[in-house]
Amino acid sequence: YLKISKLALAFAIIRSKPPGKSCKEYTEHLAKTVSKQDFGWKSKVEALEAEVLRLRQELLLNKICPRFCLENNASAETPLDQECINPMSYSSQLEDSGCDVSNDYAFDSLGMDSDFYQSEHNVNTSKRVLERVLPLNLCSTSKEESLTAPVQFLQHLLEIKKLSEGGILQADFTELEKDSFTICNSVSRLLDGLTIFYNSPKFPVSNFLAEAVCVLVSLITDTKLSNHVLKKCFKKLEEFKKNLIQIILRNSSINRFQALHTVSHTLVLLGRNNILRNSLVSLLLSEVRQFAEQLLQAHQIQVMYDITQYENIFPLCMILEQLLQNQTEDSNVSSSDYDGEEKIKFLKNLDQIILYLSDEFPLFSLYLWRVSVLLNSAQIQ
Repeated sequence: YLKISKLALAFAIIRSKPPGKSCKEYTEHLAKTVSKQDFGWKSKVEALEAEVLRLRQELLLNKICPRFCLENNASAETPLDQECINPMSYSSQLEDSGCDVSNDYAFDSLGMDSDFYQSEHNVNTSKRVLERVLPLNLCSTSKEESLTAPVQFLQHLLEIKKLSEGGILQADFTELEKDSFTICNSVSRLLDGLTIFYNSPKFPVSNFLAEAVCVLVSLITDTKLSNHVLKKCFKKLEEFKKNLIQIILRNSSINRFQALHTVSHTLVLLGRNNILRNSLVSLLLSEVRQFAEQLLQAHQIQVMYDITQYENIFPLCMILEQLLQNQTEDSNVSSSDYDGEEKIKFLKNLDQIILYLSDEFPLFSLYLWRVSVLLNSAQIQ
């Protein structure tokens, strides 16, 4: 049937071919015409899917809290605009290589202080903001604007929870279990948008992109909402972490260090969730171990190694060290969480690797030793 169809199509093209054009030229013209039509249909389908998601988001929010309503007020500020974003941090960001570390804000490129997540919203302010939040909107063109709907939906979700805890609103979060598509799709769109940005970042980081990271971290560190999110989006979050690690390892641009710090900072923030932290530690241990073994092999047979990858491995080492320090300081994490397969692989023959690499690569060897100390101290505790 397929052969007959192809033959019929070939005869149709030959017979309808206009004079002065070859069959090849006419076939290419028809292919371009069809592809343009397909692109138009894809755009329409994407717009309709976005509209369906927007309506589902509004419906879910109203099921969780019937008193919640979205009002059109373009001048309104969303809750995290006030709490999360420090405009001064962006003006101080550098547009060069990012090597100047004299200003802490230049390194904190997402504009988030470490103590931000412990701060509490003022209830009256939250209520006032809730009454005039921006409408959900997926009709956007730029990569940044495509994050508007998932960010605002998740912001509303977080704000409803805060207000319900303050006794101002009554909310039923069991509705999240009944509508897994909406929460999962919203988080997926947010993660995809952030991945696109991290693949080709532009500095200074805009307020909205920094706010998107704030929303993501607030969501996964919230004791109640994070359970719903992890149940439905764990695979997507794991994929997001793997993508960020590969972005760090693959980046070979000259002015990459500020971008690497931004990605590293996001990974550390994701590690605030114990479940994500344990899987992230395993991923990092695997990458650092594999690189150490490759570097040892290259050193033993005296061949060239990838200097760019060598430079890029240090952000992973620093992330790993910080996450392990957080683990050892967290009394809620049991020592059994550290006894994973990747930990055993990492510690195996590590002393020998450090011994062979210490003369030629003293800094990397030092990081390997520091990580091993943290792993062993966790086991002792």
